[in-house]
Amino acid sequence: MSAPGPNPDTIIVGSGINALVAAALLGGKGRRVLVLERNERIGGCIRTEAITEPGFTHDVMATTFVLFVTSPAYAALASDLARHGLEFCNSDTPTGVLRPNGDFLIHRRDRAANVAAFDAAEAGDGAQYMADVASVEQNAGLIFGLLGGRVWSLATARLLAGEAWRRGPRALAAFFGEALTPARGWLESSYGSETTRALWAPWALHAGLGPEDAFSGQISKVIAFALEAAGAPVVKGGGQKLLDAFQALIEERGGMIRTGADVAEILTENGRARGVRLASGEEIMASTIACSVTPDQLYGRLLATKPQPEAQAGTRRYRYGKGNFQLHYALDRPPAWRGAGLGEVALLHLTPGLDGVSKACNEALRGMLPAEPTICVGQPHALDPSRCPPGKAILWLQLPEAPRQVRGDAVGQIEVPADGSWTPALREAYADRVEAILGRHIDGFGETILARRAYSPADLEAMNVNLVGGDPYGGSSTMDQSFLWRPFKDSRNHGTPVNGLYHIGASTHPGAGLGGGSGYLLAERL
Repeated sequence: MSAPGPNPDTIIVGSGINALVAAALLGGKGRRVLVLERNERIGGCIRTEAITEPGFTHDVMATTFVLFVTSPAYAALASDLARHGLEFCNSDTPTGVLRPNGDFLIHRRDRAANVAAFDAAEAGDGAQYMADVASVEQNAGLIFGLLGGRVWSLATARLLAGEAWRRGPRALAAFFGEALTPARGWLESSYGSETTRALWAPWALHAGLGPEDAFSGQISKVIAFALEAAGAPVVKGGGQKLLDAFQALIEERGGMIRTGADVAEILTENGRARGVRLASGEEIMASTIACSVTPDQLYGRLLATKPQPEAQAGTRRYRYGKGNFQLHYALDRPPAWRGAGLGEVALLHLTPGLDGVSKACNEALRGMLPAEPTICVGQPHALDPSRCPPGKAILWLQLPEAPRQVRGDAVGQIEVPADGSWTPALREAYADRVEAILGRHIDGFGETILARRAYSPADLEAMNVNLVGGDPYGGSSTMDQSFLWRPFKDSRNHGTPVNGLYHIGASTHPGAGLGGGSGYLLAERL
């Protein structure tokens, strides 16, 4: 925690990746920035702890930084963060899939190898894969301009006008029509192999979408392109090292960070933000305030005494998505996967396939514990051996299809509390289900377990109030809550009804992930 100093000119509420990016960039432009974090640590969803056995370092929530290393924020800050100790470890095999029948497919950072692997699948899908990643390359200016730019801006208007002139209006409309295709439509019409479909079906979940949601096909293609180009890097030594580098850079540029500083209210005067009041009663004045929080926190708490009727109505209609379930293992030895090369894959999905992802997603949306959840298995020890003692291993598991409130069990085996809450007993029972699935794919898995630690959606929300119901994406990412309409239908970039007050974070464009996009865009604007 930095010591308090003179009043800043910019206050940033929250300390997730977007807040840290904004603070570092604004500090580099000479602004006096103060970051206020209610918890005793910074980082939002970036959290590194020894939660199992001594010597094992776990990223509790976020662990893979492909969106960050490919972002304009990283391009602007990379050398300075490296000076402060930030290093990444990567893999030549960023992702793969393993199905219950033992079929598997590994995706590499080598296009020729990927085409060959897809051709070796039963339907020979190499040419289609080549066409899909090539389409992202060919449309990169438009795709990334919209994904990463300010939607309401002259730059975006010029981008769209230029594309309409170059392609023709009808061809541009056709591009957008194709981009709205759900992942199911894309995969079923493009790939003949069930294993190839299974490789990409889970990735829509990591964008806060399901395989039947509009745009899930396009974002999955973008993810395929990014994984091939940049891999699935992790921070050497754990995500905390990234936070340490950001803190050192922010302070080097004259900024301050205060932890344990719970902002209770935004102070306004004549429709303009003028400062904040902490829960302790302390008031801090600033001409610009940015809040990296959910709409509930901003309009339901921080501005509760200064009603903003339209925004508060939008907040009531704002929807949150599925919860997350995290599971961590300390292992006595690396897992003996029943498939050559799977032990080197950074992020391996266990799923029956496209229909399995769809079924589990639907069950979670209806409040049911999925019978066979999609399991994303991270193997950070394979990329960064410093995470655990020599010869040992770590598994990082994320299950992106967990109900926020539990109404029942899709199998009817696990007893669910009447109030639908995630109790410790329910959490561990569900973790047992996941562990049983792992045991069917890893020889002698139970014998290798030194310790495990599970986090239910309720546990995640308890660690971070912005993870409403354990939703790590700041709200549902369906098309009606994305781009122009995030968070509200009448939103304009990162502005709010209060002059001088800005809204950033996962609940704002360009949405969730570790790219720092909204923090970068706000810093650019300011």
